[in-house]
Amino acid sequence: MFGPEPGLVYAGLASLILGVYLFCIKRYFDAYPSSVYLSLTFAASLVWYLPIAYLANDGGYLPAGFGAPGIGMFVLTIGGSIVAFLALFRAIAVGDVSYVAPISKLIAVFVLPIELLVLQEHLSPVQIVGVVVATAAVYVANYEPGKLFEPFVRAAHSRPAQLALGSAAVFGVVDVGKRVLMQELQVPPETFNLLLFLAVPVALAPLALRKIPAGTRGDLHLFAGVGLLVAVGEHFVMLAFSTLSASIASPIINTQAVIAVLLGGVLLGEDAFRVRLLAAAFAVAGVTMITVG
Repeated sequence: MFGPEPGLVYAGLASLILGVYLFCIKRYFDAYPSSVYLSLTFAASLVWYLPIAYLANDGGYLPAGFGAPGIGMFVLTIGGSIVAFLALFRAIAVGDVSYVAPISKLIAVFVLPIELLVLQEHLSPVQIVGVVVATAAVYVANYEPGKLFEPFVRAAHSRPAQLALGSAAVFGVVDVGKRVLMQELQVPPETFNLLLFLAVPVALAPLALRKIPAGTRGDLHLFAGVGLLVAVGEHFVMLAFSTLSASIASPIINTQAVIAVLLGGVLLGEDAFRVRLLAAAFAVAGVTMITVG
């Protein structure tokens, strides 16, 4: 019997783990400045990931002939990741996780056009419909009974929505970059993650050191916990990108929004849970059509 494509399994596991992580940001860390949160979390992830990288790597950490194009792609993907993480964390901190998550996870809407232009992918009619359905998720996430176009106005003026959509656009570029690094440039997943987990705290430390709130020491066990989620989740992410195209891996990984919405509505009692769960369903349906089209 044939089992599922390993890349699909990796993407599904990453979705589950990172969905829990997304919920934990809102549950435990919304009072932290984004620079402090990201610095401590990714420093913890680096500690957790060192043994993972050692055990997973069966050769060198860079392929033969690695040069300037690869370095440029590392700068693009890791720098973009830092910007997108900051925007997403801020969006979750100032808005409901069940409102922000469906919008921030419309990453596949940006991934496909990039692959279309850069990697010569083709857009089918089903995929066009998928883009429309995924975009409709923004409408549903903002919907309140009454005025038909009010959700669009609200989204245009909502700071959490703007931050979430901006993070999705940057993550779209990052996801295509990850696919290029893993497949075209043959970089091991462990190399990217080690550099990411090191670069984030180093880059943000000058900001974080000035903003560390009182009581942070008492939350270090929580940072260790979410750091482990990120370490394991991101390892599965990179394994998925090493075998799947970005247009397939990205929407599967980003169904983590559904996990976050469920946890946010059930455990935090956030408002409009049913409407925002419907928005998450729209987002997932849209990116699924983009994937299978």
